[in-house]
Amino acid sequence: MSTDITTLAVFLAAVGLLGLSKGGLSGIGLLSMPMMLLVMPPAAAAGLILPVLMMQDFFGVWLYRGKWDVENLKLLVPAAAIGVGLGVILFAFLPTRLMLLMLGIITMAFALRAIIGPKAPAIKPPPLVGWVLGILSGLTSTVLHQGGPTFQMYLMPQRLPRDVFVGTTVTFFWLINLIKLPGFIVLGQITREGLIVAGLAAPFALAMTWAGAKLVSHINPDRYYIIIYWILFAVGVKLLGDGLF
Repeated sequence: MSTDITTLAVFLAAVGLLGLSKGGLSGIGLLSMPMMLLVMPPAAAAGLILPVLMMQDFFGVWLYRGKWDVENLKLLVPAAAIGVGLGVILFAFLPTRLMLLMLGIITMAFALRAIIGPKAPAIKPPPLVGWVLGILSGLTSTVLHQGGPTFQMYLMPQRLPRDVFVGTTVTFFWLINLIKLPGFIVLGQITREGLIVAGLAAPFALAMTWAGAKLVSHINPDRYYIIIYWILFAVGVKLLGDGLF
């Protein structure tokens, strides 16, 4: 990793967004990877971000300990593990720009439907939908570090209590990132230098995760999902832009 001021500033900004996301502002962390790509190649960025993510995941799981939906995790984690395997195998062959384009369109449509449409009753999508979205989440998380949108498409219609939604999200991605780790090591994306940088960034990374959790605790639960849908829409716009340009 370059030590110039611009690269360090972008890295810290990305770490800050990831911390706020892991603390409960689900979705905003998806902007971190595109930021990192401004200053380094995709493989280096992904390898550098993963150790930071894992630290923040672990802290987030502790912050929301016991506040997760076990049934959702039982369905989505095995499905995502399949997606991770596919991502590792196909890493060098998947058309990244096309994936970003499709993911952006789907994410925008999903968020926009919830924002402008009538408030729908809470509903749990069928298990088959969970398997498909779980596999896609694992795949896009491995290739693009963008597994959040498809995961949220399954979880958000259920309108879980705010803290349960956040706890389920951080636990899911903690497990998925653990599953991704061996593949990243095999692909040579985890380096000694990256681990040192992640260790040095740990205090700031964990402080931002704590700040995210504190911020979310002051958000009215009834407004929380509205905020998350708008964040998800913004992420969809960014993904679409990355796919087009």
